[in-house]
Amino acid sequence: MRLATRKLLDRAFSGLGLMAIVLMAGALLVIMVPIFKRGAGAYVFRGTVEHRRLLYERFKRGNGQDLESELEEVSRVRRPVYEMIDRFTAKRLEWLDEATPVLQKLAGRNDGIGRLVKRRLDRLGGQSELEENLETLQRLVQRLQAHSDADKVAEETGRLKSVLERCTSGAEAFEELRTAVAELLGPAPGEQTPVLPRKQYGATRWDRAQVKLHDLLYEQSWDYSDGSGMGRKVFKPRAMQFEGTEIEPLFAYFEENLAAMLRPRWTFYWGFLTDKSLDIHIFGGIFPELLGTIYLTVGAILFAVPIGVIAAIYFTEYAGGGRFVSFLRTCVSTLAGVPSIVFGMFGLAFFLNVLHLPKGVLAGGLTLAMVILPTIIRASEEAIRAVPMAYKEAALSLGSGRWHTVVTVILPAALPGILTGIVISMGRAAGETAPIIFTAAASVAAALSLNPLEAWRAPTAALSWNIYNLCTEHEAVDQIRHVQFGMVMTLVLLVLVLNMAAIVLRARISKKLKG
Repeated sequence: MRLATRKLLDRAFSGLGLMAIVLMAGALLVIMVPIFKRGAGAYVFRGTVEHRRLLYERFKRGNGQDLESELEEVSRVRRPVYEMIDRFTAKRLEWLDEATPVLQKLAGRNDGIGRLVKRRLDRLGGQSELEENLETLQRLVQRLQAHSDADKVAEETGRLKSVLERCTSGAEAFEELRTAVAELLGPAPGEQTPVLPRKQYGATRWDRAQVKLHDLLYEQSWDYSDGSGMGRKVFKPRAMQFEGTEIEPLFAYFEENLAAMLRPRWTFYWGFLTDKSLDIHIFGGIFPELLGTIYLTVGAILFAVPIGVIAAIYFTEYAGGGRFVSFLRTCVSTLAGVPSIVFGMFGLAFFLNVLHLPKGVLAGGLTLAMVILPTIIRASEEAIRAVPMAYKEAALSLGSGRWHTVVTVILPAALPGILTGIVISMGRAAGETAPIIFTAAASVAAALSLNPLEAWRAPTAALSWNIYNLCTEHEAVDQIRHVQFGMVMTLVLLVLVLNMAAIVLRARISKKLKG
């Protein structure tokens, strides 16, 4: 081959290699930049006064006096909202009171209609909620219309029906409005504290508050007038539904004073890593998932590394070239290609059903150890083979035994390569989902004990499993996008930290060996 042709081919291969590196870096940027950009929103965001109240009440974090004074200022700005809602509710109650004389007249009849109305009034007297009263009166009107003497009370029934139509007109829209206000500001003053934490607090993040404000200002509907079969989403201002009522000014008031009612402030929420989740990740952090991932990863490494390194030593230093060794190598290669879900099913069948281990960290760690074992064996085997033969010959020539040579000469020289395989395996163990579904993972679990002797038998949450779970099964999936991306970013950073630690440790060991 001519020298010019050889140089041209060398440059072509170098260009292709450089292009491959650039393409790989570009792909990583395309994938990672959105993840880190949106994942950072779990840590840094504009938190509202509701977020600060949540942190103080649930995690005892913050200044109580400052929060109390801030809540007093916020309540003054919110007061007109509740006054408008109360005036509108009172007006509807006034309309309902118009039915009282009609009901009394019907109850005074000495026939079946009178007895029917009396029974309904007894039920009505013990109820205070407007919606329950309306439902009771609606059933009464239906019974009166179907009564055998309906023609005798047609006038009174018509008046009752007219009152109910006036009261129920826009009732559904009003309830949607009240729900939207509660999602923004939390429960109204004087209301009974709801059970779910998500209903005890308003919007804790300013970005979500903007979305909820849009839901409050506009009603979503679908327009099918096109005739193509595909509906078009339409947003109609809610102010049109309440035009001329006491509640009409509420919408403009929200647009002008939302910031004063929620007081957003840039927040660095480091508690995302250290706080437990509340109400299935509506609030709080990911500490149980992070701790569970670390436990499972460390457990897998503790089981897989000794077995993998010993197997690699056997293959390289003790095994011959017989059929049995070839069969063992084939098994290792096959094990590396087995789908991870198969390992999960095996862990369920063997560790849980045969050995009767509890579903928890131990069973999950053992299953993950089987997943990463082929990687550790292959990496350790290649690292040991890369040790110069002169090292081994020098040790043997000085009278050292085979095992002593392996332990004192070959393994220290191969340690950088072995560490590389271990770190790669740790990254895979931390990101695996299928093997731990049946053996260790729980959708909702308390943080494990920091004492490993107590934590090994408990099921645990894990970053990989909970990322999948939150993205596919959570009832409020759109409200917790920041948690999903925050978990992904945390998992990626965890793997990066492990790799960086391995690079530093490998560099130090290599430098020491050279010295």
